[in-house]
Amino acid sequence: MEMQSLLEKADRVMMKNVSRFPVVFSRGEGAYLYDTDGKRYLDFLSGIAVHALGHSHPRIAKALVEQAEKIVHVSNYFYLEEQILLAEKLAALSGLERVFFSNSGAEANEAALKLARKYGREKLGGKYEIISAEKSFHGRTFGALAATGQPKYQEAFQPLPAGFKYAKFNDLSSWEAAVTPQTCAFLLELVQGEGGVNPATPEFVQGLAALSRRHGILLIFDEIQTGLGRTGKSFAWQHFGIKPQIMTLAKALGSGVPLGAMLATEEVAAAFTPGDHSTTIGGGGLAYTVALEVLKVMEEEKLPERTAQLGQELLKTFHAWQKELPIIREVRGLGLLLALELTIPSRPIAEQCLERGLIVNAVTPTAIRLAPPLNIGEAELEPGLDLLYTVLKDQVVPS
Repeated sequence: MEMQSLLEKADRVMMKNVSRFPVVFSRGEGAYLYDTDGKRYLDFLSGIAVHALGHSHPRIAKALVEQAEKIVHVSNYFYLEEQILLAEKLAALSGLERVFFSNSGAEANEAALKLARKYGREKLGGKYEIISAEKSFHGRTFGALAATGQPKYQEAFQPLPAGFKYAKFNDLSSWEAAVTPQTCAFLLELVQGEGGVNPATPEFVQGLAALSRRHGILLIFDEIQTGLGRTGKSFAWQHFGIKPQIMTLAKALGSGVPLGAMLATEEVAAAFTPGDHSTTIGGGGLAYTVALEVLKVMEEEKLPERTAQLGQELLKTFHAWQKELPIIREVRGLGLLLALELTIPSRPIAEQCLERGLIVNAVTPTAIRLAPPLNIGEAELEPGLDLLYTVLKDQVVPS
């Protein structure tokens, strides 16, 4: 069906809860997407850091078909073999002994918040407050939204659940001031994604860990966007040498198939007892199988290591651009989660890139986010960079 016809149908039947570009995609392959009119696009966003292996990876497609022919779902009264094997793999990879599976990152964060509250109630004398960062993003469900430190997402849905406070990102004194006798957990993204791709500093993370130990406060890391190789290590916390008591994952874990996970230490996880938290599907057989294959490919191809090297190369490239293009105010990020802070609005840049066949994201009004597939090749990377540079250069007014 032609794209214009599909867009007209979408306008009639779909809710207006997302601001979308007028493009309908029909297929993807590697770093490329194709719309229903046949136009090809380089995807430097990967479905917002979801497609770590690119689109329609042949091993993922094969795993999906084989699992669909085998078994898709059983109720949560029983186990699936793939579920157990994936939990075992994630526990071994992270050093966090217990795993709960969900269908999304927001659900994983909801589980983490409930676990922290239950642990606080049972082991910390009834503590319940959770402190997260300003400009954070943890999801749009009620608990996750309450933990998100961005009023623009919250205002229309007040009153939100109580017991949440916010402190300044990378400002340890702000967190120290926010702590009360009722604080049970800190919730943090080590690279703020929706907040503009803001990496935490080592001094801040290490100081926050020390603060949490001093006051007996749980440390929760939201690794939904950063986890599984995106920053150049399996988990972003490995850059800082600080392991949390609770961690959440999604995005790359399912690589487009709905799946999230909440991991915790044995001690903290023990606060959950049967009936405290559950989900009917929690990923399911298709998702578990995909995640196992994703982890195999990442390990075999050493994608976290490759990502670390490629990320450093891109930072050097962007810093060189910054010297030539005064509209680039700042370059930041970690691994292949990067941003260009501009002196001009970012949305027109994203629109012009899209028109020319490149997908990037205006993550804030003045920042462009880049999150290409971790296995992107030079043949895809170079033309995408050339196109982005051209669009940016075209904005520079000759002096």
